[in-house]
Amino acid sequence: MSTTSKEETALTKKDFATSNDVRWCPGCGDYAILNAVQRTLPELGIPREQFVVVSGIGCSSRFPYYMNTYGFHTIHGRAPTVATGVKVANPDLSVWMITGDGDGLSIGANHLLHLLRRNLDMNVLLFNNRIYGLTKGQYSPTSETGKKTKSTPLGSVDHPINPLLFALGSEATFVARTSDTDMKHMVETFKAAQAHKGTSFVEVFQNCVIFNDKTFAPVTSRESKEDQVLVLEEGKPLVFGAEKNKGIRLNGLEPEVVSIVDGVAKEDLLVHQPKNSNLAYANILAQMTFPSFPTPMGVIRQSEGRETYEDGLIDQVKQAQSKGEGNLQELLIGSNSWVVEG
Repeated sequence: MSTTSKEETALTKKDFATSNDVRWCPGCGDYAILNAVQRTLPELGIPREQFVVVSGIGCSSRFPYYMNTYGFHTIHGRAPTVATGVKVANPDLSVWMITGDGDGLSIGANHLLHLLRRNLDMNVLLFNNRIYGLTKGQYSPTSETGKKTKSTPLGSVDHPINPLLFALGSEATFVARTSDTDMKHMVETFKAAQAHKGTSFVEVFQNCVIFNDKTFAPVTSRESKEDQVLVLEEGKPLVFGAEKNKGIRLNGLEPEVVSIVDGVAKEDLLVHQPKNSNLAYANILAQMTFPSFPTPMGVIRQSEGRETYEDGLIDQVKQAQSKGEGNLQELLIGSNSWVVEG
């Protein structure tokens, strides 16, 4: 009779599914993202008890209820704060923070900025559907200018946030984009995020079938995606199109779409270099949007070597401890105190 326990056997997707009813609208892109995460985690070689899923508020933030891991469903915009505390308290944990374009880039933008710049070793998945879904269809920080919603009946006059530029501006060390319509690409991207030592920020194009259906259709539909998506592969030229006959070339500081069949050689095209320490290249990719350019999908930036926040903090604690045992009373009184006598 075998004495091997279930914990010692290989994990599967089922090990990360809960008995809770998954309650998103039928057809919601969140189902696909949940499926992708549950497929990814068993392949990482990490014990299930070391995973923690932290979320804020919104449709995406129901995620912890559907993951058979430790988790926290926190308050609006404050998931980065709780996730930071979890990682600092136990750096061995694999922390996955789930947020949306409203939760992460509106009330939580300040918290998210500081999480990214501090570079904790954790993963941030930002579901972007360009709308407030949970509160029934108001415009969000990523909604396009002119977007008509219940809160903007004449069209939004706000300029939208580009999540990738937000992350790059915060000097995130890993920035990527994927889509809820491409299961294989999502799993590959999530694996790359976990493998990175530092904060990994992944924008996920996510469709809200009720309040903003097909907002990313030009770059996700079967009819047009091959001509509108630029799949990023490290060390390879930026080539796209159903016939792989178009590419991206740099003209001075400006990228331009060129036709390879019209005498432009592949050697003239930009080569994908996500590990380039200069943020200029990553910013060029992040600003490429439909319809003028194909939409980049994959790892935009991957900068290795920067110390993580938790490692720096632990080193400071050790330095303080090396000075010997302190005196709390002396710390409270300080060197400039006096006694008031009656």
